[in-house]
Parts: sequence; C-alpha cells; structure tokens
Amino acid sequence: MSDTSVIHDIGYQRYAGARLGRAYAVRALFEHGLRVAFGLGRSAKAKIFPWIVVGLVTLLAVIAVAVRAQTGETFLPYQELPSVASLLVLVFLAVVAPELVSRDLRNQTLPLYFSRPIKRSDYALAKFAALFTASWLLMAGPQLLLFAGSAFSTGTGAGAWAEARGMLGGWVVSALYALVFSSVSVLVASLASRRAFAAGAIVVVFMVTTPVVGLLISLGGDGNLAKLAPLASPFLLPEGVRVWLYHADSLPIGSFGPLYALVTVLLTAACTLLLLLRYRKVSL
Repeated sequence: MSDTSVIHDIGYQRYAGARLGRAYAVRALFEHGLRVAFGLGRSAKAKIFPWIVVGLVTLLAVIAVAVRAQTGETFLPYQELPSVASLLVLVFLAVVAPELVSRDLRNQTLPLYFSRPIKRSDYALAKFAALFTASWLLMAGPQLLLFAGSAFSTGTGAGAWAEARGMLGGWVVSALYALVFSSVSVLVASLASRRAFAAGAIVVVFMVTTPVVGLLISLGGDGNLAKLAPLASPFLLPEGVRVWLYHADSLPIGSFGPLYALVTVLLTAACTLLLLLRYRKVSL
C-alpha cells in the first residue's frame, strides 16, 4: 500500500464574475416578494386568490365607469374607492403577508438570507415594501381604469385634467390605506410561523376593534367620544385621514383631522420599528 498522496485537479475555480452586492440583493428580495403577492412565477393554484381579489376590486371601477357613462353622474369617486374596497384589501393582505414572511420562518430559510450580503433590517424592510406596493397597486390599478373610462368622456382638456387631479388624490388615499394595512399586517405575520395562524391574527387585529368603535360612535352622539373613537381601529384610521383631507362625511371626526394624520404616522413608524426589532431578535 503506497504512502504517497495525490491531489487531483477536478476543476474548482474561484468566482471571477461581478459581485452585485447588497443593494442588488435587497432589490431582488423586493421584486420576489411583489411577484409572490400576485402569484407570478408560481403555480396556477397560487394565482387564483390574489387575482380573484384583483378582479373584484377592478369590477368596482368597471361598474363606476358604466354608471357614469349611462347617467353622467359620478358613482364612485377616486378617493372613495380604497374605502369601499378596504375589506377586500384586508383579506388580500391576510393571505399575502404570511406568504411573504411566515413561510420563511416555517421553513427556516432565514439563515440563507442573513448569511450575506443583506442584513436583517434589509430583509424586513424589503418584505414591508413589497407588501405595501402590492396593496397600493391593488387599489391604484382600478383607479387608473376609472380615470381611463372617465377622462376621455369629458370631451375637454380641462375635464381630463380635473379627472387626473382626482386620480392623483385617489392614489394618495390608496397609499394611506396601503401604509397602515401593510405595516400592521407584516408585523403580525412575522410573529407566527404558521400561515393559517398569521392570517387569522391579522383579521382579528383589524376587526376586533371595529364593533367597539361603532358602539362608541353611536353612544357618543355629537361629542368628542364619537369623533375620537375611530383612532382605536387600524381599519378606520386611514378613513379618518381621508375625511380630513377631502372633507368627506363618512366618519364624524370633527376638527381632529390632524390628530388622525399624526396617529397614522406614529402607528406606521411603531410597526416598522417593531418589525425591525423582531428580525433583530429572531432565532435562526
């Protein structure tokens, strides 16, 4: 038996290509999350639910365009579409948010993400950004369809410009709803590794306070209790900001509009901070 050793060259080489770095990894994570939200690049089964919700929200815009074409009256203003579709958006997020974060916790794939080059905060913010963008597109797309069906029926440039301003205002409201809903949803989903539990928890967090707020509004009458009660519900909070910005009358917020805006900012910031802390402490 020979004591000599032989080293065989089996072709291993150092990687000499471009190293795309942290920014590219974060962008790829965001793009992947956005595709997952709508089931793109996945099986047909994964596409069914998100596109049913997209179809239902789009149907609202189609009905509004048809009513306006027949009667000449605005059936559903741009700024009101997010409010009307808010329940559908919540159901969408209750399913999509666990897909984005709970699956990684369940399958224990976080060590692969955090090995390098991204940081834990990069992962958390990329998931939040993907969920925010998906929920905003869910509302902004039908608003664009509403604009396409209404602007060109005005027959004048001034009318088309007025419709464009209305659509931009609607996009702002959509961003408000998407910001509040997605920040709360991704935080709740990050706390559960089972998607069913995470989805149920998201719905409970949003809906458990809504009946209580409704009761307080009815009991408060014209007093401050009724005007401040919606602050306790993340489901109604963005609607309060919309009422303040566009002088709507769907909620009796009185002169507390700036407070609703402040609470919206604080809630979003608090959820984002807690999300970052969650992934700073999450076990690998």
